[in-house]
Amino acid sequence: MPPEIFGIEADGPFKLSRRHFVQGLAAGGAIASLGLWPRQAWALKSPGQPNVLSGTEFDLSIGETPMNFTGRTRTAITVNGSLPAPVLRWREGDNVTLRVSNRLPPGSIHGQDTSIHWHGILLPANMDGVPGLSFNAIALGEAYLYRFQVRQGGTYWYHSHSASQEQGGLYGAIIIDPLEAEPFTYDRDYVVLLSDWTDLDPTALFSRLKKMPGYDNYYKRTVSDFFHDMQSKGLGATIEDRKAWGKMRMTPTDMSDVNANTYTYLMNGTTALGNWTGLFRSGEKVRLRFINGSAMTYFDVRIPGLKMTVVAADGQYVHPVTIDEFRIAVAETFDVIVEPSGQDAFTIFAQDMGRTGHVSGTLAVREGLRAPVPAVDPRPIMTMADMGHGGMGGGHDMSRMNPGDSATMTQDVPATARQPAATTMSGMPAGHDMASMSAGSTSGMGGSASIMQGHPASENGNPLVDMQTMSPRPKLDDPGMGLMNNGRQVLTYAALKSAFDDPDGRDPGRDVELHLTGHMERFAWSFDGLKFSSVEPLRLTYGERMRIVLVNDTMMAHPIHLHGMWSDLEDEQGNFHLRKHTIDMPPGSKRTYRVRADALGRWAYHCHLLYHMEAGMMREVRVEE
Repeated sequence: MPPEIFGIEADGPFKLSRRHFVQGLAAGGAIASLGLWPRQAWALKSPGQPNVLSGTEFDLSIGETPMNFTGRTRTAITVNGSLPAPVLRWREGDNVTLRVSNRLPPGSIHGQDTSIHWHGILLPANMDGVPGLSFNAIALGEAYLYRFQVRQGGTYWYHSHSASQEQGGLYGAIIIDPLEAEPFTYDRDYVVLLSDWTDLDPTALFSRLKKMPGYDNYYKRTVSDFFHDMQSKGLGATIEDRKAWGKMRMTPTDMSDVNANTYTYLMNGTTALGNWTGLFRSGEKVRLRFINGSAMTYFDVRIPGLKMTVVAADGQYVHPVTIDEFRIAVAETFDVIVEPSGQDAFTIFAQDMGRTGHVSGTLAVREGLRAPVPAVDPRPIMTMADMGHGGMGGGHDMSRMNPGDSATMTQDVPATARQPAATTMSGMPAGHDMASMSAGSTSGMGGSASIMQGHPASENGNPLVDMQTMSPRPKLDDPGMGLMNNGRQVLTYAALKSAFDDPDGRDPGRDVELHLTGHMERFAWSFDGLKFSSVEPLRLTYGERMRIVLVNDTMMAHPIHLHGMWSDLEDEQGNFHLRKHTIDMPPGSKRTYRVRADALGRWAYHCHLLYHMEAGMMREVRVEE
């Protein structure tokens, strides 16, 4: 079979293993079974868009479709038979009606009930699509009528909020044309939807995580690594380093719970060998709407040979910033503009945060071309400074630490050596509702440069909490673990700035502090050490402006999503900085954001790593009059 079938130039160096050959054949999912390559036309301004549904009336049918991404056929959960689900194109100001029907077969591995949540979309609570909070789910054979006014523009997405259906394939892009002219121009417009696929039943994967949370970590340090570190750092420092990591029950290679040892990564529903291609003419401006629709995977994205100018984050305009690479957390969206010229093809390259795998596609002047695909970067070996816990032991790379970098206390440290859980060094309460404190008292740095971080009493002696950070930082200028000083210009939250002033303008009337907590060995995740099933809702008063202070006590990053309302991230001085619907929280970080409680009802608030949410890192937020 000629190499052009795989979208690769015939004279290019490329070797296929049998597994990759089969995977390439299967790259188009259900379409591959017909012997046809997927010809998704994702350019939103081009004619003939079979996968783009536009207008105000939509009929969406949720069912099952056989898919084959690895050489083995599995059953995916799909919308109108498509994975990803069709792109929905709306217009700001329109009223949209979406009739969503449950056509799952009885006994489906994906469950009986289903739902769709419109991620980042402002709407009434009963349209939000979270079973048990905003409605009762869509039962087998039934339908639900979603109807609401579109009050925003930009790039968003939708996904199931039932069981693990999001992992099984129920996700798609939303593009909303704004009422007013956009502050940038472009000639072509593509969605680039990144996701992770597993041949496992998602419930079986979750069960495995509970029993063997380190199953996918194939890259633990060896005896040879010990001797290498001893030569470079000395015996004492190396031993202290191993003791510190052992106390935290984690290895410095454990950056993600699930990686490419289990997952196959997809771009617009096809594998790397499927080579999704977006066409361009030299000199054109191409808008790429990146969406991370994964269940568990952070991606680092770059296009070798092209600069990317970021123009929007989570659907909201930002002051343009030009970069080589960005990390996109689960559920985030970034719009970038590129101007390809000088060669016929460029690779869109997305590697997972743990450097265990990648997915790639191509920008090209015609179908069938492919630029060189870079090798996955070397595997990061995390230091205590990377983890925001630099005080845990000797022998670490301290060159990147600043005064006030985090030091962690694990839960097995004697109580006499720990900071009292409910007080800071200044004696101020460090629990949940801090309304009595001045508006700026916990903003930005949260006082972390001079105040030892306190912790809620619920973390004390808690079997679901295995560590605490003692002096966290916002880390807005940190691109993320494995990206610092890599020779490329990497996006940070500090570099992103909303292209508008604070839409509310009021100072927050009170602060609420919440801690992201977990236990690695038990695969237990929570807020303040309290699982969703055992905690009262967080209550907001309609119309109030309040501040949420998040402290990440865990050794993993968490993308935190509040339904129904915007999250207005503050800079380190407590000023309005960036409007988002999903706030990424690196390990050992403390970030603050303002929320205007302008949406009555019951709303979900959770980590968007699917299995962290399923394990308990979720709260209910009630906005009441």
